[in-house]
Amino acid sequence: MEKIYINGNDLTLEEFIEVTRNGKKVLLTDDAVLKVERSRSLVDKIVESEKAIYGITTGFGKFSDVKISGEETKILQRNLITSHSCGVGEPLSEENVRGILLLRANALAKGFSGIRLSTLNVLLEMLNKGVHPVIPEKGSLGSSGDLAPLSHMVLVMLGEGEAIYKDQLLTGREAMEKANIETVELTGKEGLALINGTQVMTSIGAQVLYDAINLSKTADIAASLSIEALNGIVDAFDPRIHNARGQIGQIETAKNILKLVEDSQMTTRQGELRIQDAYSIRCLPQVHGASKDSFKYIREKIEIEMNAATDNPLIFVEEEDVISGGNFHGQPMAISFDFLGIAISELANISERRIERLVNPSLSNGLAAFLVKNGGLNSGFMIVQYSAASLVSENKILAHPASVDSIPSSANQEDHVSMGTIAARKAGQILDNARKVLAMEIFSACQAIDLRENKKMGKGTEIAYNIVRDKIEFLDEDKIMNIEINKCEDIIKSNRLVEEIEKNFDLN
Repeated sequence: MEKIYINGNDLTLEEFIEVTRNGKKVLLTDDAVLKVERSRSLVDKIVESEKAIYGITTGFGKFSDVKISGEETKILQRNLITSHSCGVGEPLSEENVRGILLLRANALAKGFSGIRLSTLNVLLEMLNKGVHPVIPEKGSLGSSGDLAPLSHMVLVMLGEGEAIYKDQLLTGREAMEKANIETVELTGKEGLALINGTQVMTSIGAQVLYDAINLSKTADIAASLSIEALNGIVDAFDPRIHNARGQIGQIETAKNILKLVEDSQMTTRQGELRIQDAYSIRCLPQVHGASKDSFKYIREKIEIEMNAATDNPLIFVEEEDVISGGNFHGQPMAISFDFLGIAISELANISERRIERLVNPSLSNGLAAFLVKNGGLNSGFMIVQYSAASLVSENKILAHPASVDSIPSSANQEDHVSMGTIAARKAGQILDNARKVLAMEIFSACQAIDLRENKKMGKGTEIAYNIVRDKIEFLDEDKIMNIEINKCEDIIKSNRLVEEIEKNFDLN
């Protein structure tokens, strides 16, 4: 299996996914090893001198003025981890936990943290051998880093806490023993180096972003199916219109739509049936494109953070200096993840409006009411739209930004916090809802296309339609709809629609 080498500087989103979802092994570069060892040497020197340096020879937070002797440093670091293990709620997914392990190791590999190489190697062994700490999802303020959840990660390194190993829930010590990994006794600065960072929020948010990028392509596919089902007007996607504005995501979305519906006999031109379509059809490049541009911005911020030194204090070896600062503050990620949630929610918002046009006989350009024959006896897709409306309404609540909130902590020493981990988790919930709404749109659009008696479809939409029809039949009469919706969502989750279409042409 190909390995990924980390040095704290150039980890990409795609490499992150290869490690977290596909199990690629991770190793340190030689340069990273050297930097870690040199940084550690300076910490050892400080501990021996008993000079007052935050988190090395002092307490934490409001206790930063309490001096700690050299012989007490090991107790200090262990107490830090056990006292800070205050996470609650459901465990984070294993792919999120793998991301946390990877990102924390990558941050430590930069050589600003003063951790021992042996301790960093234990973290990498856990990642490579599949020892996944049980990390509760709630309890981080997103400043002083993700202290509570990262402490649960470190518990397993100490032989405490719980972990999943080979699909078994074990004590931390059992998991480490079965994986043949030595547990750690932390020494000066190491506990703080392991938990003082933004890796929990960044791991969660990076997973959501990766899926959102693919979902934006799925949204273009869903919209193209609806355009055909509604005999939509393709003139609105003319590249001249979009080039005149110059917004890149908008231009790319319009190109996608024209590729997908190319050669379709179900679309129309302006003036053939009507002069123009409603906004949910005509303006979809502007709406989908704005989300895509947002994802590009967020990706830039995430990849910076994935390769950032985010603990405190930082060790500067060349100057033999240790400086206390605030790189653990999650605000750059908190705002980005709030933005991510908003951008995803809009893909679902406009999708629900297209579903309404499909099922509403006043808006559907001649389709049967609620997309069913023998309406009245059958309700058809009536409640599919209800369910979609419920999800987009929920997303509007979830899209309220977490980053505008702050609650002081540590006796007001930490008087402004980011709530970035909440923002990342909310974005994940929004993504899940949006995926379901797009599944409902695809499900509805394929039904509507069949009601049009299957005229020739576009080059891309026909591929999508056939994939759906391989799993989901046309509905002649009412049946349990959530079963069919779930089948359609599974197709989206597999990313098969995008992958099969991209065998023929690229989607932007």
